[in-house]
Amino acid sequence: MGQRIAAFTDTYLPTVNGVTYSISDVRERWRELGERMDVVFPDSSAYDPEPGEHPVRSVPFPFYDGYRLGAPRIPESLPAVDVVHAHTPFAVGLAATRLARRTDAPLVATYHTPAGEYAPYLTPLEGLSSPIARLTTRYERRFYDRADLVCVPSEWARSRLEDRLGVSTPTRVVPNGVDTTRFRPVDATAFRERYDLEGTLVGYTGRHSREKNLEELLYAAAGLEDATLVLSGDGPARPALEAASGTLDLEVRFLGMLERSELPAFYAALDVFGFPSPVETQGLVALEAIACGTPVVAARAGALVETVADGRTGYHYPPGDTRAFRRALQRALTERVRLEAACLARREEICLSTAATRLREVYAGLEGT
Repeated sequence: MGQRIAAFTDTYLPTVNGVTYSISDVRERWRELGERMDVVFPDSSAYDPEPGEHPVRSVPFPFYDGYRLGAPRIPESLPAVDVVHAHTPFAVGLAATRLARRTDAPLVATYHTPAGEYAPYLTPLEGLSSPIARLTTRYERRFYDRADLVCVPSEWARSRLEDRLGVSTPTRVVPNGVDTTRFRPVDATAFRERYDLEGTLVGYTGRHSREKNLEELLYAAAGLEDATLVLSGDGPARPALEAASGTLDLEVRFLGMLERSELPAFYAALDVFGFPSPVETQGLVALEAIACGTPVVAARAGALVETVADGRTGYHYPPGDTRAFRRALQRALTERVRLEAACLARREEICLSTAATRLREVYAGLEGT
């Protein structure tokens, strides 16, 4: 019998983000390897669970549109497991710790999000952000110290977990992989025609929220000659972004949520991908762009300093420096052909199969501990 894994997460389908796709993609590849991975997640009327997916009761999260808080319970439908994997320290993740204790199974946790750094974006009252960030940090430390092993998607995330949070549990860098059978160079002519896109395209796809700092991309792109900024995705910051774009001498196209099947053509249609978020533990959309051969210009912050190889798969700029961002975008556009070749050379390194193999080794090393 293969390895039986129970993954617990506070964010899953139909929510669109890096954590959701990391879990669902690895689960699919896991099943191809002949293993079993069940997922426990907050229920949603917009998603019909498949076999092996176990929704728990949930309510909307009031401070982050589109997310739900799941009940910290263990579904009765969940079969016996060999390893428990918590992809969140909150809500549903608490049920993972209970299951591990109840069954004496090893507990793995993945550190996906620097929750303390999100406090300023989620707290309605400005004066509360610092106290909430401190409380969140202490809570995270206690949670991750309960695990037998903590997986992190980057060295930056490992450093933050160990040095800033003070977590003493052993850590292992296990980068999230990209489905390179899906995300690959494709002919984007039809995509450009469908959305009436011409000329030089700079773009971004993902959640439109305050922590992604997308206004910085607007102002940087506004100084590029004959360029169109193309934004895919949605979120609470979109109205403000649309209002700001109307004040700039820049053509901005908001495409809304695209089907995932359209994303390879979206990335391939771009000449450069702009990623100004300072709070990434890896930045999966940047890896997807790279897998499609599109160079990335990203903030020199968080794990993006690792995800984007400066001068090879794109460039970095100091967060908050719009002029430096614009110069980096222009440089990437000028060197597009060279950077594209370097992006494509990384495909095997960042592929989903590599990530699944590493995760399999992690689980095998913990069984019976």
